[in-house]
Amino acid sequence: MLAAAVVVSAQKKDYSVRAIGFYNLENLFDTIHDEGKNDSEYLPDGGMHWTGLKYKHKLHNMSYALSQLGTDHTPEGCSVIGVAEVENIGCLEDLCREPEMAARGYKPILLEGPDRRGVDVGLLYNPKHFQPMKVKGYVLKMKDDRYDPNGDTIHTRFELLVSGYLDGEKIHVIVNHWPSRWGGEEYSRPRRVAAAELLLTITDSLYRKDPKSKIIIMGDLNDDPDNVSCAQVINAQLKAKNVAPQGFYNTMWPIFKRGIGTLMYNGSWNLFDQIMISEPLLNAPRTEWSFWKPEVFNKEFLVQQDGQGKGGPLRTHAGGTWLNGYADHFPTLIYLVKEKK
Repeated sequence: MLAAAVVVSAQKKDYSVRAIGFYNLENLFDTIHDEGKNDSEYLPDGGMHWTGLKYKHKLHNMSYALSQLGTDHTPEGCSVIGVAEVENIGCLEDLCREPEMAARGYKPILLEGPDRRGVDVGLLYNPKHFQPMKVKGYVLKMKDDRYDPNGDTIHTRFELLVSGYLDGEKIHVIVNHWPSRWGGEEYSRPRRVAAAELLLTITDSLYRKDPKSKIIIMGDLNDDPDNVSCAQVINAQLKAKNVAPQGFYNTMWPIFKRGIGTLMYNGSWNLFDQIMISEPLLNAPRTEWSFWKPEVFNKEFLVQQDGQGKGGPLRTHAGGTWLNGYADHFPTLIYLVKEKK
């Protein structure tokens, strides 16, 4: 009954609404080589024949898609958007100069991480509603002879912590892009389990400083909500009623249970693009920002309408062919509500 009451009240304008989103932008590369990074595929003479014109189209498409997130319930769109697969801060700055993003005044955050291809996670925020105060990147360092025959330490993409104030209320956003399923889910599982364990060290440190920390975990986890890393290591719950104090609720798990995903592989759906929230955010009083509902943003313009990938995300490239689409994942988002004074 509580959730239904919040929905009705929000529709009657008794509640303020904010949207928080995540989007894997699928290889947002510029056309310039970054020294020390393996970005050759996305250069004009590389395998994708990545030209300035294609880059401009990519920026335009992503800007439009990002500007639409959350507008079903708040005309200003998302206050905060985590992003993945971005080459550098320059790409996010170019994205924020696109008309749809510039109209809202979005600002970018990105820390250059150790990923060999040079892709990083980042954050876009509307300074009208969110003011970042602290930014820190955490890198997972692990040895795995299966991936590196020399036994060298593997450095993963940052787990990016951005702490700040959403309309005056402190929140923590952690943006992730966990290790891929290269070699298969079971073979690669230990790396994502390790990434989940690193995430818990971050959340534990936040809880030690403030037991009521409002934490939003988001990202392309390369795992579904019911996989070991999420359901067991993080112990993010399917049902809100089962979330213990300082535990986590996986807002995307109920959606996944209904057969909805964010990416399609061999005709089957996965939901890797997850958003989890801490118990203090889930159970906050109505006078503070609290969780309302989740969404997979799978609007028709993002969907491939024909061909082998019909019904899935309309990509930038498929099979080496430029489709002038968006990305190989659908975005996800959650809505927060607060009772108006």
